[in-house]
Parts: sequence; C-alpha cells; structure tokens
Amino acid sequence: MAAELSCSLLSRAIIGFSCDNMDCDNRKRLNVRLSFLPSHRLLPASCKMRQRNLSSQHKRQHVKKASPDQIPTTGDQLNSDEDSEPENSIPESVSSLDHETMHEDKVDTSSVGAELDNVQKLSSLAVPSVDSSIYANHVDEQNMGSTVVPTTESKINGERIDEQSLSTLIVPAVTNSLAINGDSGEQLSGVQLEDLIGMIKNAERNILLLNQARVHALEDLHKILGEKKALQGEINILEMRLAEADARIKVASQEKIHVELLEDQLEKLHNELIHRGSSARTELETLENQTFSNEEAIMAHDGHVHTLSKEVGTLRMENLALKNDIQVLKTLLGNVKNTDDRIVILEKERSFLEYSLKDLESKLSVSREDVSNLSNLKSECKDLWEKVENLQLLLDKATKQADQAILVLQQNQELRKKVDKLEESLGEANVYKLSSEKMQHYSELMQQKIKLLEERLQKSDDDILSYVQLYQESIKEFQETLDSLKEESKKRALDEPVDNMPWEFWSRLLLFIDGWLLEDKISTSDAEMLRKMVWKRNRRIYEAYMACKEKNERETISTFLSMTSSRTSPGLHIIHIAAEMAPVAKVGGLGDVVTGLGKALQKRGHLVEIILPKYDCMQYDRIQDLRALDTIVESYFDGKLFENKVWVGTVEGLPVYFIEPHHPGKFFWRGQFYGEHDDFKRFSFFSRAALQLLLQADKKPDIIHCHDWQTAFVAPLYWDLYAPKGLNSARVCFTCHNFEYQGTAPASELASCGLDVYQLNRPDRMQDNSALDRVNPVKGAIVFSNVVTTVSPTYAQEVRTAEGGRGLHSTLNFHSKKFFGILNGIDADAWNPASDSFLEVQYSANDLQGKAENKSAIRRRLGLSSTDDRQPLVGCITRLVPQKGMHLIRHAIYRTLELGGQFVLLGSSPVAHIQREFEGIAHQFQNHNHIRLILKYDESLSHSIYAASDMFIIPSIFEPCGLTQMIAMRYGSIPIARKTGGLNDSVFDVDDDTIPLQFRNGYTFVTPDEKGVNSALERAFDHYHNNNESWQQLVRKDMNMDFSWESSASQYEELYAKSVARARATASRA
Repeated sequence: MAAELSCSLLSRAIIGFSCDNMDCDNRKRLNVRLSFLPSHRLLPASCKMRQRNLSSQHKRQHVKKASPDQIPTTGDQLNSDEDSEPENSIPESVSSLDHETMHEDKVDTSSVGAELDNVQKLSSLAVPSVDSSIYANHVDEQNMGSTVVPTTESKINGERIDEQSLSTLIVPAVTNSLAINGDSGEQLSGVQLEDLIGMIKNAERNILLLNQARVHALEDLHKILGEKKALQGEINILEMRLAEADARIKVASQEKIHVELLEDQLEKLHNELIHRGSSARTELETLENQTFSNEEAIMAHDGHVHTLSKEVGTLRMENLALKNDIQVLKTLLGNVKNTDDRIVILEKERSFLEYSLKDLESKLSVSREDVSNLSNLKSECKDLWEKVENLQLLLDKATKQADQAILVLQQNQELRKKVDKLEESLGEANVYKLSSEKMQHYSELMQQKIKLLEERLQKSDDDILSYVQLYQESIKEFQETLDSLKEESKKRALDEPVDNMPWEFWSRLLLFIDGWLLEDKISTSDAEMLRKMVWKRNRRIYEAYMACKEKNERETISTFLSMTSSRTSPGLHIIHIAAEMAPVAKVGGLGDVVTGLGKALQKRGHLVEIILPKYDCMQYDRIQDLRALDTIVESYFDGKLFENKVWVGTVEGLPVYFIEPHHPGKFFWRGQFYGEHDDFKRFSFFSRAALQLLLQADKKPDIIHCHDWQTAFVAPLYWDLYAPKGLNSARVCFTCHNFEYQGTAPASELASCGLDVYQLNRPDRMQDNSALDRVNPVKGAIVFSNVVTTVSPTYAQEVRTAEGGRGLHSTLNFHSKKFFGILNGIDADAWNPASDSFLEVQYSANDLQGKAENKSAIRRRLGLSSTDDRQPLVGCITRLVPQKGMHLIRHAIYRTLELGGQFVLLGSSPVAHIQREFEGIAHQFQNHNHIRLILKYDESLSHSIYAASDMFIIPSIFEPCGLTQMIAMRYGSIPIARKTGGLNDSVFDVDDDTIPLQFRNGYTFVTPDEKGVNSALERAFDHYHNNNESWQQLVRKDMNMDFSWESSASQYEELYAKSVARARATASRA
C-alpha cells in the first residue's frame, strides 16, 4: 500500500510541465533557460520573464537534458569619448522554501486540512521565486501519456512508478551539486558555467516538483481520512443493528423459557385430570352396583350422590376449562415455534452481521495500514524537504562561487564529458532498474565503484600524509624565511602606510601643505612631493607631523622638507567644482551626490578635493578646522581683476576649498544659494576663480568634475583659457543632474568671465538650440567635456528624446559616445537607521520594533492621532516644484485620508503661487488628527519621517534620479513611485511578474494622473491591511537592498581611468 501511495504521489509530482510541439515527436522535452537578470542598479525596466505553466492534468514527464543558454550580460561598456559602455555582472538569487513538521502517530482531519492550506500558501509563495529564474515552454498534452492517480479507498489503484522515478527527480541536481561542493576546495577547477546553470536548473525544478508532490500527498491523506470517517460511521450503524439483534434474541430466549414452564404446567394439569377422571369412573361403577344390590342404600346415600354429581359436573366444567387452556397453550406453542423460526432467522442475520463486522474490521485494519503508510510517506516527504534544503544550501554556495567558476572555463569541455558520462550512467541505471537481474547487476557495478573510490581514498590519504610531511619540512623553511622577513620589515616599517588615521587627518595635513605653497613658504616641487606622501599615507610624514605638534610653523616646515623624496601616485587626483555639498550647502540631490561620490572615491584610494563658493548661509558648524589662507587669488571678470579669499576645511573627511569673492556685487552674501537675478554672473565668476586657484596652487589633477549649469562654465574655460596656461593635466567630466535647468542667458553675458562670445555663440558650441541670441552653459559643457554623465540609465535615454531633452536631445545624440547614465547612490553611513542620531530609537531590518516606536514619536511630535497603531502613515519629502507632480501630491493627501491613513509632507517651494497653495492646505489641516504639512526643510525631521512612515510617495512627472526613494527603503518605508527616470531604475512593482522576485520592492504607476496614484496607493493599503507578515518581509527586503555609492563609484572610476588613459596615450604619440 505504501509503495502504491508513493508511486501515485510521485506520478502526481512528475506532471505539469509542457513541451514544445515543434520539437516533441512522441517524446517529452523540457527546455529550461536560466535568466541572468541585470542588477537593480542598472536594470532596464523592460526586462521580461515568462512564467512556468503547470498543467492541471496528471501526466508523466520524461525530462531530457537541456543545453544551458549563454549567460547574457547587460550594462554599458564605458569608454569615455569613443569607447562602448562598461559591462556589469548580474547577481542571481534563488528563493528558499519553508516546510512544516508532519506528525507520525495520529492524523487529525482538521489539522491535515489546515496543513494542506498552509502548504498551498507556501506553494503560492515559492513557485514565483522559481518561476522568476526559470523559463519553461509548454508541453504538448497530446504527446504525453496520462497517469491515473486514484483516491485511496479499500485499495489504491494506479500505475506503479518504481524507485527510478525518484532517482530521476533527485539524482541529477544532487550529483551536480555534490560535484561542485567537492571541487570547491580547488576553487571549482572543474566547473564550467554551463554545468552550473544546468545544476541550478535541475535543483530548482526538483524543488517545485517536490512541493507539488507534498501538496498531492496531503490531498490524498485528506481523502483517506474522509473515507475512514465514512467507514467508521458504517461500523457504528452495524454495531447498533447488532445490539438490536442481541436484544431481540434475548427477549426470544426469555419467551422460550416461559413457554417451557407453561408446557410443564400443562403436563401436570393433564396428569391431574387423568387421575381425577379415573377416580370418578371407579366411584360411579361402584355406586351403580350398589344401587342394584341395595336400593335402600342408594336412597340413603342419595344426598351423597347428588353431592358427587355436583362434583362431577364441577370436574367436567374444570375439564372443559382445561381443554380451553390446552387449546390456548397449543396456540402459544405454535407462536413459540414461529418465534423459534424467527430466532433462527435472527441468528442467521447475526452471523451475517458478524461476518460484515469482521469484513469492516479488516477494512479498518487496511485503512489503518494506509494511515501508517501515509505516516511513512510524511516522513519520506520530510526527508525530501531536508534534501531540498540541502540542495538550497548547495545552490547558495554555488551562487557565491559562480564568479570563481568563470575563471576556470578553460576546463569546461572535460567537465561536460564527465557530466555526459554521468547522465549516460543515470540512463543506464534507469534501464537496470526495470528488472531485478539488471538491478542486481547495477548494484554489483555500484559496489565495484565504491571499492574503486575506497582505493582512491586510500591513495588520497597516502598522498595527504606525504603532503603533511612535506608541509612540516616547509614549515622549517618558512620559519627561517619569516625571521629574515621580520628583519626586513623593521627596515620597511617607516615606508608603510598608516591605516588607523581617519581621512580628516590626511585632509587637514594636505590643506596645510597647500596653504604653505600658496603662501610661498615651500616650493612647488616640494609641495608636490609632500602631497604624494600624504596621498600614500606615508608613516614618515605621519610621525613627522606628530613630532611637530609642539613646534612652531618654521620648524614644522623644515622637518617636512627634510624628508621630501620622489613618490608615485597610487590613484587619481580628482577635483570636484560644484555649487552644493551636503551637509554644509545643500538644496537638492546635487549636494548629496558630491559628498557621497567624493567619499566613495576617497575610500577607493583616490585623492579627492572639493571647491565650493563660500556662502554666508552655509552650516559652518559642520565644517572642521575652517581657516583662511594667507594668500589672495586674483581672477578676471568684467575686464578687471578681483581678489578672492581662500578658506580651507574638512567636510565629512574631504578637503574643501571655499572661495570668497571680494566683488562689489557680494555674489555669495545673499542669504540663499540660488534664485538671484544675476545667478549667471555669480557662478561664471566662481567657475573662473576655481580654475585660477588650481593654476596658482600648481595642482595637476587627473580629473576635473563639474556639476550642473552653475559650474558648466568650467569646461569651456579650461580648454579655451587655462589649458594654454599650463593647467592641462586633467580631463573634464560634466554631470547634469537635471536637464530642466540649463541656465541660458543672453550671449553678451558670456564675455564677463573672459570667454569669446563670437567663437562660442555657434550651433556646434554654446549657442542655445532654441534661441540663437542666447548661450546655454549645459550645452557648452556637453561639447567641451571629455565625459558627460547623467544620474540614471533611464533618464539618459529619456533626455535623448524630443520630449525629455528640453531642447538638447540633438546635441546629446551627436555626442552619444561620451554620454552615460549612472544611477546615483546614497551615503549608507549618513542614512543608517541603526546609527542615526536623529531618531528616537535606532533599529535595523532584524529588529523592526524601533520603527514602530519612531512612528509613535512622530505622531506625538506633530500632534497626530495615535489611537490605531496599525493605521498606515504615508510620508512625502520633496521640493514643491511642478517636476515633482504637485497635483498628484495634493490628490494623494486627500486619497490617503479617504483610505483611512495618515499623511505627512515636508518641503517648501521656490514658486510663490505653489507655496501659497500648500500653505492653504496646511491651514485647512492644521488641527487635523491625520494630516500634517510642514512647509520648510528640516534635516532632523526628515530623518524622523523616513523612519516613521510605512509608505513613501514620489509621484514625479519626471525624475532624473531621485534619492528619496532609496533613503525611504533604507529606513523600511515602501516607495510608491511613478515609472520615470531613476525611479524606474530603482523601484520595481511587487505585482509585476516580469521583474524577478528579489528585485520587487514597491508600488509603481505609469500615467501621471489621479487614476495612476489611486491604483498604486490602494494596492499598497490593501497589502498593508490584509497581509501583515508579507508586508514585514517586504520591509526587511527593502532595508537590506544596497543603494550605496560603491557600484556607482566603480563606474565613475572606470570612466575616469579610460579618459585619462586615452589622454596619456595621445600625449605619448605626440
């Protein structure tokens, strides 16, 4: 019975895949392709995945080996001016399945039903993760033999599937997995990528099949228990009938005893009657004789005779009554005989019922055996789940080792032959198992192989022993070498870098050296040598600085100059010229990018410096060691030379130069960063002063990176004015963070900074594409820069269209070879809920209790209702400008209120009428329990809102990159975003089956209207209210996603390196 159940369940498990009609000729083929999908950082939104279709009919499947597809790679191969874009390797992931413990002793119907429901839920969760990685074609149902899988009643019918089916299901994935595990110590020397794909394919298929088998097994168990219940009911009915028969038999027995007593009484009465009749006749004869002899005696005794006559009459009456009684007794006796017949019939019925009862008891024992077999099946299923978990662990390990497997692809042919042999041997095993003789032969063959393996193992042990001896000998040599190296290391200790000092220390030291150079206290060559020593974090200069803490400046300079020597640079020298830098001067995302990218490049071993205007409204308390240099930088503007005071300090560990113009226009003493009528003059002045500082400080950077239109002037100024003066070592990289803002102005204003208007106001240079009498700084930077980037791959495609390019699409298409889209990152240290000092309670993905406490804290702080802890809170932090979808934000406020949620908005608008409109909405809800609008920027409050909100809405009309959605996910707030620009590259809808399951992280909508917002918002609310466990899993997944600058910095680093290499190659040829 157990074997029949196993076969039935396995036949159920091995069905459901379809086959391509074109290739299936009375055979069943399964074509599976593993899709390596692009990273979420550079993933195109149009990536498609097909789901595996599972047939509802019970069919057999003979799985044939499918050749793995080639691994696709996506990404741009970056190559500066003319190269193709860089490739990006794609991580893959395989989702894991949970399993439930199954009881062996007693099976309850209700518990089985609940367990079946749970398994079906698990199946619905597990299958998408498998389907997200596997493409499966349909199998022609006409070419597949059907297998009948009956329910279990008195016996289980069905086609038997021998143990080979299980081997076919499990062995390939296990064998391949073990092959990889066995070679992992040798870094997968024998693994090829195609084999790895096949292994993962088979293992994931097996996971799905085993899951289906478990579901069907539990369904059969449920049916058997139902049948058991029905049989128990029949047994109860038969027992009742048997009890009734016993009662009737007992009554009949009592009646029979009563009849026997009556017969005894009748016999006694009959004897007594006979005795009395004989006595009466004797007395009568005597009396008659006496009458004839003695009439006198008769007369004398006449009274006595009369008495006797009465007695005789009485006896006759009694005799008649006795006859009547006898007749009644005869009637009763007939009834008793009929009762005896009925008793015989009842006894026959009783024997029949006893036979039926025995039959039912046999059926019950069979049913119990079936239940026992099901328990065995449950244990087998449990073992299968453990094997699945082991397979999953092997798959995880294989995934981690995939990169190493690529390095040994040269050995793939030999491994393929081995796998082919293994599959052939498995095929032979399938044939051997068809008969007992072949099975025995197969067993003998396996024993021979085991003996061979044991011999090899013994040989391996001998080799290991020899290696151990060799190792012990090498230890002695190593010890001798180590002693000599220790002596040499003492000599080299002074030249080793110091790794335990923060970057702020080295930045401060670098600023000291630059200050001495600008103040003419050291020579240019000495400054360059000292910079290189600082760059390498040389221990000698560190010890010199520590020794000079108590010395005056002259003695310190003398000490530093005494150790100048030639050094080589370990990385690139990169200078960012920008209008913003977080946290000291931040308006939007530009400030975060300058700081985050600078820190990431610094960690990668590059020398990074920043040049900023010295605004009067900066956060000076966030600048360390701020001081003015005793030097003046003179820059040209409006036909005159104007002095600039230079300040230095460190921000977030980065060395920063602040330029303070001594210009009558007080360019950066306006109380705000942007929005002045003369912004074109302000920032063109700053761009030239920054280049003048580099020239006067005799810096030789490899890369000058300028950002947005405010410093776009740097590119034409560098090549037209400063490269001829000797500042020619650098390549220029320009990043436009938003093509909406291009800073156009009348062409005549360009002359103020010294550029030639006549030469530059041309269609192929800086002339605006929409107005011939105006110049466009962004266009000029695109033309004059060596590398041009924007802040996301999707936005890079959008701006090359007429709708998204804002007039520059033709220029970008002309220079497309040097134009790239790189998704921005966020500063993972600054935005970290586990260490954020602005939060009421720190928390992490493993402990979400702190998020709930922050939600309660923000409600108290803003005066919102706290009566319902499960009431969702929607957050929004943005600049209130048309680009951000103001009408959609306004609609989202009211729609959230209708759905029973709370809404918090933080932000302000530079547009007066938008600011007034939202001030009116804020006034309307100023005392509301569920809505609050804070129309300003508050750094501390922004961190609290990110931590407290359950959802975060970004309904932008267009969005070049966007950082708020990344920060929101970092803090466990689920994004609700429109599919545009960088939002399309970082937020993927949880209901989008074309996206791999591991990348789905939020809710998106396409159309920028109220209907689109409603759809995404309502789906998010429904998920939050109806599936709390799934929502918490989504929160943890979002918090664990990597949106740091590491990936972006590596792409910028590659762009820089290619551009510098090309420049050096060109210089060497010249």
